[in-house]
Amino acid sequence: MVSQRLSRLEGHRRKFMAVIDGTPECQRAVHYAGRRAKNSNGGLVLLYVIPEGDFQQWLGVEEIMRAEAREEAEATVAKTAQLVRETIGIEPEVVIREGGVAEQINAAIEDDRDVAILVLAAGSAKEGPGPLVSSVAGRGAAFPIPVTVLPDTLTNEEIDALC
Repeated sequence: MVSQRLSRLEGHRRKFMAVIDGTPECQRAVHYAGRRAKNSNGGLVLLYVIPEGDFQQWLGVEEIMRAEAREEAEATVAKTAQLVRETIGIEPEVVIREGGVAEQINAAIEDDRDVAILVLAAGSAKEGPGPLVSSVAGRGAAFPIPVTVLPDTLTNEEIDALC
């Protein structure tokens, strides 16, 4: 059970969360979440989850692998945050976690009680809409807040019109 959301209380604001995973569709989710945040005087949280890796190597190798994964995460999120600043004009919050994606999304939602909407975008690959959207559709990873899933055909201009 998720803790009560605080986004409607005085001194709080509703936040939209987008997951950064390096897929083309995640940029559409960020664009939508950022526009919705700006238009509703809310906030934007960019979440990057470093996947559970095979870090059980010798101690020195494990530390190097973790550091490299962290550097890659920071660089990816920094690039996305800069794009949000330039195109939307808001300052996003950045959260980097390590572990299973669904578990870390739930943990981030629990840690920040202002997060009220998770935004995902469906992919257009023949394999399906993407792992996150598939997990939501298959109820393998039910999230405790509403999830907005963008269709794969929307352009940024169409997203702007919806926001």
